[in-house]
Amino acid sequence: MPLPADPVWLVTGCSTGFGRALAERVLARGWRVVATARGEDRVADLIARAPDRALAVDLDVTDPAQVRAAVAAATERFGRVDVLVNNAGYGYQSSVEEGDEAEIRAQFDANVFGLFAMTRAVLPGMRERRGGAIVNVTSVAGLVGFPASGYYAASKHAVEGFSDALAAEVAPLGISVTCIEPGPFRTDWAGRSLKQTESRIADYADTAAARMAQTSGYSGQQPGDPVRAADAMIDAVARDHPPRHFVLGKFGIDAVTDRLRARLDEIEAQRDASLATDFPDGAG
Repeated sequence: MPLPADPVWLVTGCSTGFGRALAERVLARGWRVVATARGEDRVADLIARAPDRALAVDLDVTDPAQVRAAVAAATERFGRVDVLVNNAGYGYQSSVEEGDEAEIRAQFDANVFGLFAMTRAVLPGMRERRGGAIVNVTSVAGLVGFPASGYYAASKHAVEGFSDALAAEVAPLGISVTCIEPGPFRTDWAGRSLKQTESRIADYADTAAARMAQTSGYSGQQPGDPVRAADAMIDAVARDHPPRHFVLGKFGIDAVTDRLRARLDEIEAQRDASLATDFPDGAG
C-alpha cells in the first residue's frame, strides 16, 4: 500500500549515522519525523529545523517501557506512525571462541530484541489502518559472515529471518517489510558504535584479529555516502511495492551476490543426495 502524502516516520538511533541522515532527509522532503536517541538533547538540532514537523523522543530500545512510550508519543503528536525505521544498534567484534558473554547478550538486546519490541509496538496501529512500512537496518553481515563478526552477523541474520516471517504475515494487511543491508559507509560506526574483544589466540591472528585491526583503521575511508544512502532508502520505501531486500554500495552488492551464487551452486551440487532423503514415491 503506498504511503500517504504526508507520512510520519519514526526512526530509532538518530544521534549519528544512518539514523541522523534519514531524519534530516525526511524533514527536507517536508514530511514528519519522530527522531529518537538515548537522550533528547542529541537530536535537539534536528527538531529545531522544523519544530512543527519533528519530535524528539528519549529512547533506549532495550527498555520495554521506553519503547511503548515512544510509540505513544508519536501517535499523540502526529496521530500515527506510517514508517518505522529500526536503525538503533551497534557492532561487536571478536573471534567466536573469545566472545564475551555479557557483550554478546547486550548486543542481541539492542540489535535483535529491541527491534522486535519496536516492531510489535507499531503493528497494532498499522494493522488497524491497513498500511505502513517497517524498515529494518541490518547489514551485509545479515547475509554474509565475516571473520570477527560471528556474533554481529548472528544478530543481523536473526533480523533477516524475522523479517521474512513478518513480511509473510503482514503483506495481506498492506504493510511492507524492507531490510536495508549496507556495506561500509562513512559513518562513525567503527569509531563510536563498535565494541571489540581483543583476540589473544595466535591461531586467529590472520582471520579475526586481522579483520578487527582493519575495521578499526578504516573509519572515515569507507566508500559509502550516508546522505545518498538515506535518499535511496526513502525512495525505496515510498514505492508502491518496496523491495524486501535493499543492499547498499558496491562492496555490499559484490559480497552478497558472490555469496548467494556460491550458496546456490553448493545446494545444486548436493541436489541428488538431498532429494534422496525423502520417502520413495508412494511410501506410506
